[in-house]
Amino acid sequence: MTKTELPKVVIIGGGTGLPVLLRGLKKYPVDIAAIVTVADDGGSSGRLRDSLQVPPPGDVRNVLAALSEVEPLIEQMFQHRFNTTNELSGHSLGNLIIAALTSITGDFGHAIQEMSRVLNVKGTVLPAANQSVVLNAEMDDGTVVSGESKIPFSGKKIKRVFLTPEPVQPLWETVKAVQDADLIVMGPGSLYTSILPNLLVPQIGKEVCKSQAKKLYVCNIMTQAGETLHYTASDHVKAIYDHLDQPFIDAILVNNEPVPQEIQSRYDEELAKPVVFDVDALQNMGLDVIFDEVISYKNGVIRHNTERVAEIIYNFLQK
Repeated sequence: MTKTELPKVVIIGGGTGLPVLLRGLKKYPVDIAAIVTVADDGGSSGRLRDSLQVPPPGDVRNVLAALSEVEPLIEQMFQHRFNTTNELSGHSLGNLIIAALTSITGDFGHAIQEMSRVLNVKGTVLPAANQSVVLNAEMDDGTVVSGESKIPFSGKKIKRVFLTPEPVQPLWETVKAVQDADLIVMGPGSLYTSILPNLLVPQIGKEVCKSQAKKLYVCNIMTQAGETLHYTASDHVKAIYDHLDQPFIDAILVNNEPVPQEIQSRYDEELAKPVVFDVDALQNMGLDVIFDEVISYKNGVIRHNTERVAEIIYNFLQK
């Protein structure tokens, strides 16, 4: 089967959730397009963004590594983070390479394409926009916090998030990927700082809503302090609908595996709790609710099980 004949799956997100999902899905006969947020302003990405005036490369780097098909040592080198006492400290080699390619080509999207060839990436990695954007959050008390890395630490409840400067223009390739999709998957990932920044790029959100493709939301396993504290699964969906001004999701994947108490206790300090999956509320919203045991534990950290989630997504696509 040629690439043009493969079912087209668009995955939308950022942060740590998106690469986890992609590592499993790339093993299936699907044509993957990963749409990645460019709102990151913390750490190495934020420093490169400010000093070189390039879009933040960190989330893109992690997705490129997840979809790469190269020797493990090459991927390890690409992901290597310097631990020095000089200005290199904290930077990953991959971030520096992507920033350098952006400077050479003058185009972030083009730099990602070139890096994809070098890393033999299975699929297409697309930034949500070809420019740096600032993620802002309006809080319940009316105050506005600017900067993706600052939002979770405001100590206030988020009312809505929005992008500046306006208007944010997407790459035409990103819009075309959404238009051609057979399945659109959102998540897992931070609701307000990884998933919504992609959907808030006006043309991307519009095309996702009107697409005839099936749309699946992979709900987070744990709540996130500063973003989704005390949120149920239906609260996550409602927040997405509120930002896009309409319902558009067909199905939601939720975990039905208990989180061991000893693992939960490790999250007490950050106030994270397992998301309550309020099935009746989800079904009343017209969603097809897919239950499964999708948790993976590594070094005491909860993640989605990449193999199981990929299998579920592929089976959902086959339906």
